[in-house]
Amino acid sequence: MAAPKKGRSASAQSKPGRSLALILIAIVALTAGMFASGHRTPRLGIDLAGGTSITLKAKADQGSAINKANMDTAVDIMNRRVNGLGVSEAEVQTQGTDHIIVNIPKGTNSKEAQQQVGTTAKLYFRPVLASEPTGAAAKTPAPSTSPSGSGSPSPSGSPSGKEKASSSSTASPTASATSQGRAVTDALKADSTPSPSGSPSATSSADSKASPSPSASSSGGTADTTKLQAQYAALDCSKPDQRSKAGQGAKPGEPTVACGENNKVWYKYLLGPAGVDGTEVKKAQAVFDTQGASGWQVQMNFNSSGTKKFADITSELAKNQQPQNEFGIVLDGDVVSSPFVQTAITGGQAEISGSFTQQEAQSLANMLSYGALPLSFKEDTVTTVTAALGGEQLRAGLLAGAIGLALVVLYLVIYYRGLSLVAMASLLVSAILTYVIMSLLGPAIGFALNLPAVCGAIVAIGITADSFIVYFERIRDEIREGRTLRPAVERAWPRARRTILVSDFVSFLAAAVLFIVTVGKVQGFAFTLGLTTVLDVVVVFLFTKPLMTLLARRKFFANGHKWSGLDPKSLGAQPPLRRTRRPAGPAAGPADPKEA
Repeated sequence: MAAPKKGRSASAQSKPGRSLALILIAIVALTAGMFASGHRTPRLGIDLAGGTSITLKAKADQGSAINKANMDTAVDIMNRRVNGLGVSEAEVQTQGTDHIIVNIPKGTNSKEAQQQVGTTAKLYFRPVLASEPTGAAAKTPAPSTSPSGSGSPSPSGSPSGKEKASSSSTASPTASATSQGRAVTDALKADSTPSPSGSPSATSSADSKASPSPSASSSGGTADTTKLQAQYAALDCSKPDQRSKAGQGAKPGEPTVACGENNKVWYKYLLGPAGVDGTEVKKAQAVFDTQGASGWQVQMNFNSSGTKKFADITSELAKNQQPQNEFGIVLDGDVVSSPFVQTAITGGQAEISGSFTQQEAQSLANMLSYGALPLSFKEDTVTTVTAALGGEQLRAGLLAGAIGLALVVLYLVIYYRGLSLVAMASLLVSAILTYVIMSLLGPAIGFALNLPAVCGAIVAIGITADSFIVYFERIRDEIREGRTLRPAVERAWPRARRTILVSDFVSFLAAAVLFIVTVGKVQGFAFTLGLTTVLDVVVVFLFTKPLMTLLARRKFFANGHKWSGLDPKSLGAQPPLRRTRRPAGPAAGPADPKEA
């Protein structure tokens, strides 16, 4: 059993170059990726680089009061929206009883984040009773559309699965069939043009099984129906002030009017009561359609109640003719898509599609996944934060780090002499990997380096140096016992490895717990500490140990030069143990006792 073990050990010792080549390839690949991405420096947090500060004032919704529970829920949802993985260093915190402060670091899309934090993301699926373009587009005559929806198709917001909902219509000259927009049936429909009396002709011809018409759905009777028709006839969605008021105060169980944009053309909609609530969407994610031409889509999965309701509304809409076989997907009062239904969709899965960009699809999926805010918010102020103070603190932090590193290097040189070259080379490799990975994590997951994160990197210097010291001391212990350097390096490694792994595991566990239970800047410290701890293990295993194996074959270290840090005499090494041969049998001892 001893011979094979020796053979394996010798084989492992003879190929340290493989580990060194592996870590060198990793450094080159990561550095090339950093330069190729164009992000050559880590993204800085708001305390170092400045950014945008948004102050939001809470407004009570129907049935929702401004209290600590609702404010904390809103902070949690906003924090998840803007932070994503939790390391982009955006800060979300309450101020007083009805204000929330959101600090977004420079480099983040502040406009998108601004929309994310205050958007309630209330989603409803409503049957479409009529729709048409407004503004200049409404003055252009359009060819009629057949009930079957013949003509050039617009992009569909089709639910996934075998039962597909699609959309097609003949476009007006101002919104041609080649125009692709999110509102998939927003092209001009001749059969939905309101009559001179103000009542949409498509609505008046609705089948009794069709989606509810205003006269059938409005709780206020004929007066409310007339008022709603008048609102639809007078609505001009090309005007911002009218868009903001469209459908204001409408309840989910009532018909309403709404606006939607397609290819920079605004359309107005007359919509029936909501058939499905957005809270019944269990999961939403942005995906790219690689099989067809739909591009970016938002895939939704409904819960059990939402699946049943969606099946009910699509089965009813499938019986009607266009436009009353369409349902409007209404997000915060805006129609983002209106596909028509060919057959009932019972699988509980659906897609929102229609010329989304990747950013638009991910933004919508993000808001739907994290749910609606319990309160509405109004922007009080939006200000730009300078990084003057943060810059001074960063310089002070870097100075402190440089002083600490210099003291560590000075200690290593005085105490370990030649071995300090191994430690400094390992620290350099660790620093390169940390810098490159931090630079790549900025655009990848939104990681931003703030002052606590800088502190985490400084603490990591001590953790990394500690690993080298553990290994060096194990080697020196072996030399003190009388072994030469090459076997000492290999015998010391198993014991040092266990100590290093246990130490790094405790540090990583502490960083992981701190990252999970905290928010904001403290997460930056925890993330950096965890990252550098993992890199410490990588560097020790793939660089420090193989480098020591190679240096043990050099005379300067193998012969124990006094400047190598491994001089047996200065270490107080015992003389090497030598075995003496004993002759076998009685003749082994001296014949005469006096000679003994």
